[in-house]
Amino acid sequence: VQLVESGGGLVQPGGSLRLSCAASGFTFSTYAMSWYRQAPGKERELVATISSGGGRTNYADSVKGRFTISRDNVKNTVTLQMNNLNPEDTAVYYCAGGVIGVSYWGKGTLVTVSS
Repeated sequence: VQLVESGGGLVQPGGSLRLSCAASGFTFSTYAMSWYRQAPGKERELVATISSGGGRTNYADSVKGRFTISRDNVKNTVTLQMNNLNPEDTAVYYCAGGVIGVSYWGKGTLVTVSS
C-alpha cells in the first residue's frame, strides 16, 4: 500500500496550492479518503474527508469555504485545493485512507505560508 502526497511548498498569504495524493495497493474506490495536517508543536488534525464515491465531503471549520477535497476513482487520486491560505495553515499535510477509521497514511508534504 502506498499513499504519496505532492504539491506542497512555500506560498504567500492569500495564495493557493493544490495537493495531490496518489494511491496504490488497495481498492481505492471503496475507501473514504481524508487530508490531515500537523503544525509545529500541535497535534495532528483532520482537515477534510470525502466518501468512497465522492458524494459526501466534510471539512474542519477552520478551512470551510477555502479548501476543497475531491477524488478520481479512475486515477486513484485525491486532491486538496487550498485557497486564500494564511500562516495558520502552515503544516505537514497527510493523505489518509480507511473504511472505518484510518488504515493507511502517507508520509506527508510540507505547506509553508509566509511572506
